[in-house]
Amino acid sequence: MDIIANYGTTLVLVAALFGFLMAWGIGANDVANAMGTSVGTKSLTIRQAIIIAMIFEFAGAYLAGGEVTATIRNGIIDSNAFVDSPDLLVLGMIASLLAAGAWLILASYFGWPVSTTHSIIGAIVGFAVVSIGPEAVQWSKFGGIVGSWVITPAISGIIAYFMFISVQKLIFNTDDPLNNAKRYVPFYMFLTALVICLVTIKKGLTHVGLHLTDGEGILLSVAISIAVAFAGWIYIRGQKYNPQDDSKMHFANVEKVFGILMVITACAMAFAHGSNDVANAIGPLSAVASIVASGGEIGGSSHIAWWILPLGGIGIVIGLATMGEKVMATVGTGITHLTPSRGFAAQLATAATVVIASGTGLPISTTQTLVGAVMGVGLARGIAALNLGVLRNIVVSWIITLPAGAILAIAIFYVLQACFS
Repeated sequence: MDIIANYGTTLVLVAALFGFLMAWGIGANDVANAMGTSVGTKSLTIRQAIIIAMIFEFAGAYLAGGEVTATIRNGIIDSNAFVDSPDLLVLGMIASLLAAGAWLILASYFGWPVSTTHSIIGAIVGFAVVSIGPEAVQWSKFGGIVGSWVITPAISGIIAYFMFISVQKLIFNTDDPLNNAKRYVPFYMFLTALVICLVTIKKGLTHVGLHLTDGEGILLSVAISIAVAFAGWIYIRGQKYNPQDDSKMHFANVEKVFGILMVITACAMAFAHGSNDVANAIGPLSAVASIVASGGEIGGSSHIAWWILPLGGIGIVIGLATMGEKVMATVGTGITHLTPSRGFAAQLATAATVVIASGTGLPISTTQTLVGAVMGVGLARGIAALNLGVLRNIVVSWIITLPAGAILAIAIFYVLQACFS
């Protein structure tokens, strides 16, 4: 308790610095995963992807990032175990932020698409075990989170598989693919907008003053989605399509239509990612800020300080802009050959899975969800369409991440203890 009383402001500033570093790592690694399909299909340039991420990642983090933050802050460890020693919880959360952030930046440097969720959860569990003991970890909730790492890629893979099958049935395997693309792609735009709007309006905007009933939320979501679909329909009809392009690359004009849709799904994916994964950076930071502000009191509900969500959003955007290119290449071109139509199916499936998880407060791995979706699209073309070697390397990096976060956090925790005591 003396550490909090004597160094409270310093602890919050250090936590904010390390939280920003963690958000930077998330931007470099996980956002690169999220935008990799758009860049890999050449629907967006890297510069365009960064601009979209700047807007929609920040919006997702600020408008819909609160639900998952509560799970990260209170759900993985039993905060009651730290009631008599809140200084250990504060130092542990700071250590977790630095450990996970350092690991993510290292992985991004080498182009490894790892899980930010694995990193921070491993770090939190690591310091909790050495500071209090195994009883400080809520293993039942931890087991549920681990289960979600298997379930969510499967869900996103299934959604992506059937989404792409529907595209094949309605558009590619028809006598007039281009006209059918013009007809059905606005409907896919409607679906994409609806997924985002339903969760955002109902879950995300309550803490910024907009309180809607279920009926009002649904009506507003449908209205916005119809507007998006109508605008897309007008834009698609206004584009010029050259039949000669199809002789150079089969279905080139159809893929051009889906390239327009990829911009919509990229926005959805960025928003979905910001709403879910910002919690990995600001959850521990929010815990530190609230404990210090209360003078060491743990427990009870606490509001997220106004400056924490923007800090996480800004860090994510800067991380993508400075270090995201290598991981984008791994995800966008390494797992399977992606075209705009395949990339759309993978992105919409991932966005739907991530936003639903964010709304229910379950911290999932965006990396694993996206890889599951890309695999689902690849499997729609047969197992030979998948690069199993790249998938094996990705899975190995996932396995390493959990213990790496724990080991780094334990080492940093002991260093912080020595510094502040």
